[in-house]
Amino acid sequence: MTTKQSAGTVLGAATVAMGLIAGAFYVFACGVMPGLARSDDEVYVEVMRNINDVIQNPVFMLSFLGALVLTGVAAWQARGTGYRRWVWAGLVAYALAFLVTVAFNIPLNDALDRATDSAAAREEFEDAWVAWNVVRAVLSTMAMACLARGLVRHARLTPPGPPLLERRRG
Repeated sequence: MTTKQSAGTVLGAATVAMGLIAGAFYVFACGVMPGLARSDDEVYVEVMRNINDVIQNPVFMLSFLGALVLTGVAAWQARGTGYRRWVWAGLVAYALAFLVTVAFNIPLNDALDRATDSAAAREEFEDAWVAWNVVRAVLSTMAMACLARGLVRHARLTPPGPPLLERRRG
Protein backbone atom coordinates (compact mmCIF):
# COMPACT_ATOMS: atom_id res chain seq x y z
CA MET A 1 0.00 0.00 0.00
CA THR A 2 1.40 3.38 -0.98
CA THR A 3 1.57 6.38 1.34
CA LYS A 4 -1.24 8.02 -0.64
CA GLN A 5 -3.38 4.89 -0.37
CA SER A 6 -2.67 4.71 3.36
CA ALA A 7 -3.67 8.36 3.74
CA GLY A 8 -6.92 7.64 1.91
CA THR A 9 -7.61 4.64 4.15
CA VAL A 10 -7.06 6.65 7.34
CA LEU A 11 -9.13 9.55 6.01
CA GLY A 12 -11.91 7.13 5.06
CA ALA A 13 -11.86 5.54 8.51
CA ALA A 14 -11.90 9.00 10.14
CA THR A 15 -14.91 9.96 8.00
CA VAL A 16 -16.81 6.81 8.99
CA ALA A 17 -16.01 7.26 12.70
CA MET A 18 -17.06 10.91 12.48
CA GLY A 19 -20.30 9.94 10.78
CA LEU A 20 -21.09 7.51 13.59
CA ILE A 21 -20.49 10.16 16.25
CA ALA A 22 -22.37 12.88 14.36
CA GLY A 23 -25.24 10.42 13.97
CA ALA A 24 -25.27 9.60 17.67
CA PHE A 25 -25.42 13.27 18.65
CA TYR A 26 -28.06 13.90 15.97
CA VAL A 27 -30.28 11.07 17.22
CA PHE A 28 -30.11 12.50 20.74
CA ALA A 29 -30.98 15.98 19.43
CA CYS A 30 -33.96 15.02 17.30
CA GLY A 31 -35.27 11.84 18.92
CA VAL A 32 -34.03 10.79 22.33
CA MET A 33 -34.20 14.11 24.17
CA PRO A 34 -37.56 15.27 22.69
CA GLY A 35 -39.03 11.87 23.54
CA LEU A 36 -37.58 11.91 27.02
CA ALA A 37 -38.88 15.46 27.55
CA ARG A 38 -42.39 13.98 27.67
CA SER A 39 -41.48 11.98 30.80
CA ASP A 40 -42.00 13.02 34.39
CA ASP A 41 -38.98 14.10 36.44
CA GLU A 42 -38.31 10.71 38.07
CA VAL A 43 -38.38 8.83 34.75
CA TYR A 44 -36.36 11.51 32.99
CA VAL A 45 -33.56 11.42 35.55
CA GLU A 46 -33.55 7.61 35.79
CA VAL A 47 -33.38 7.14 32.01
CA MET A 48 -30.65 9.75 31.55
CA ARG A 49 -28.62 8.12 34.32
CA ASN A 50 -29.05 4.76 32.61
CA ILE A 51 -28.04 6.18 29.23
CA ASN A 52 -25.01 7.90 30.75
CA ASP A 53 -24.00 4.62 32.34
CA VAL A 54 -24.38 2.36 29.29
CA ILE A 55 -22.94 4.83 26.74
CA GLN A 56 -19.55 4.39 28.40
CA ASN A 57 -18.81 1.18 26.53
CA PRO A 58 -15.91 0.10 24.30
CA VAL A 59 -17.85 0.42 21.04
CA PHE A 60 -18.93 4.01 21.67
CA MET A 61 -15.55 4.99 23.09
CA LEU A 62 -13.77 3.51 20.07
CA SER A 63 -15.73 5.76 17.72
CA PHE A 64 -15.80 8.80 20.05
CA LEU A 65 -12.04 8.77 20.63
CA GLY A 66 -11.24 7.12 17.30
CA ALA A 67 -12.85 9.97 15.37
CA LEU A 68 -10.47 12.40 17.06
CA VAL A 69 -7.35 10.26 16.72
CA LEU A 70 -8.02 9.16 13.13
CA THR A 71 -8.81 12.73 12.07
CA GLY A 72 -5.61 13.93 13.72
CA VAL A 73 -3.59 11.30 11.87
CA ALA A 74 -5.40 12.11 8.61
CA ALA A 75 -4.62 15.82 9.11
CA TRP A 76 -0.96 15.02 9.65
CA GLN A 77 -0.91 12.79 6.54
CA ALA A 78 -2.63 15.51 4.50
CA ARG A 79 0.07 18.11 5.08
CA GLY A 80 1.25 19.56 1.79
CA THR A 81 -1.74 18.24 -0.18
CA GLY A 82 -4.54 20.00 -2.00
CA TYR A 83 -7.16 18.65 0.41
CA ARG A 84 -5.39 19.44 3.71
CA ARG A 85 -7.60 22.42 4.57
CA TRP A 86 -10.71 20.23 4.53
CA VAL A 87 -9.16 17.68 6.84
CA TRP A 88 -7.80 20.34 9.19
CA ALA A 89 -11.20 22.06 9.25
CA GLY A 90 -12.75 18.70 10.16
CA LEU A 91 -10.20 18.24 12.94
CA VAL A 92 -10.86 21.71 14.37
CA ALA A 93 -14.64 21.24 14.23
CA TYR A 94 -14.50 17.87 15.98
CA ALA A 95 -11.93 19.07 18.51
CA LEU A 96 -14.45 21.77 19.45
CA ALA A 97 -17.27 19.18 19.68
CA PHE A 98 -15.02 16.99 21.82
CA LEU A 99 -14.24 19.98 24.04
CA VAL A 100 -17.96 20.77 24.40
CA THR A 101 -18.57 17.18 25.50
CA VAL A 102 -15.77 17.24 28.07
CA ALA A 103 -16.42 20.77 29.35
CA PHE A 104 -20.22 20.80 29.42
CA ASN A 105 -22.08 17.54 28.72
CA ILE A 106 -19.99 15.25 30.93
CA PRO A 107 -20.04 17.61 33.96
CA LEU A 108 -23.82 17.93 33.55
CA ASN A 109 -24.07 14.12 33.44
CA ASP A 110 -21.95 13.84 36.58
CA ALA A 111 -24.07 16.41 38.43
CA LEU A 112 -27.24 14.57 37.41
CA ASP A 113 -25.77 11.34 38.72
CA ARG A 114 -25.07 12.90 42.15
CA ALA A 115 -28.45 14.65 42.49
CA THR A 116 -31.02 13.53 45.03
CA ASP A 117 -34.01 15.68 44.01
CA SER A 118 -35.19 14.65 40.51
CA ALA A 119 -37.19 17.82 39.82
CA ALA A 120 -34.31 20.13 40.78
CA ALA A 121 -31.79 17.95 38.95
CA ARG A 122 -33.83 18.00 35.77
CA GLU A 123 -34.25 21.76 36.01
CA GLU A 124 -30.47 22.22 36.22
CA PHE A 125 -29.70 19.60 33.56
CA GLU A 126 -32.19 19.47 30.70
CA ASP A 127 -32.02 22.79 28.87
CA ALA A 128 -28.25 23.15 29.20
CA TRP A 129 -27.50 19.56 28.16
CA VAL A 130 -29.84 19.70 25.17
CA ALA A 131 -28.35 23.02 23.98
CA TRP A 132 -24.76 21.77 24.27
CA ASN A 133 -25.70 18.53 22.56
CA VAL A 134 -27.06 20.51 19.60
CA VAL A 135 -23.77 22.42 19.46
CA ARG A 136 -21.73 19.21 19.34
CA ALA A 137 -24.13 17.64 16.84
CA VAL A 138 -23.69 20.61 14.50
CA LEU A 139 -19.90 20.67 14.99
CA SER A 140 -19.46 16.94 14.43
CA THR A 141 -21.72 17.06 11.37
CA MET A 142 -19.62 19.92 10.01
CA ALA A 143 -16.50 17.85 10.75
CA MET A 144 -17.92 14.87 8.88
CA ALA A 145 -18.83 17.06 5.90
CA CYS A 146 -15.31 18.50 5.83
CA LEU A 147 -13.75 15.05 6.00
CA ALA A 148 -16.05 13.79 3.25
CA ARG A 149 -15.03 16.73 1.07
CA GLY A 150 -11.39 16.01 1.88
CA LEU A 151 -11.89 12.37 0.92
CA VAL A 152 -13.38 13.39 -2.44
CA ARG A 153 -10.51 15.80 -3.06
CA HIS A 154 -8.01 13.11 -2.06
CA ALA A 155 -9.57 10.70 -4.56
CA ARG A 156 -9.39 13.29 -7.32
CA LEU A 157 -5.75 14.09 -6.56
CA THR A 158 -4.55 10.50 -6.17
CA PRO A 159 -3.90 8.52 -9.32
CA PRO A 160 -5.37 5.04 -9.21
CA GLY A 161 -3.04 2.19 -8.33
CA PRO A 162 -2.53 -0.87 -10.51
CA PRO A 163 -5.54 -3.12 -10.99
CA LEU A 164 -6.08 -5.61 -8.17
CA LEU A 165 -5.19 -8.60 -10.37
CA GLU A 166 -1.90 -6.95 -11.32
CA ARG A 167 -1.08 -6.30 -7.65
CA ARG A 168 -1.64 -9.96 -6.78
CA ARG A 169 0.73 -11.14 -9.50
CA GLY A 170 3.47 -8.72 -8.47
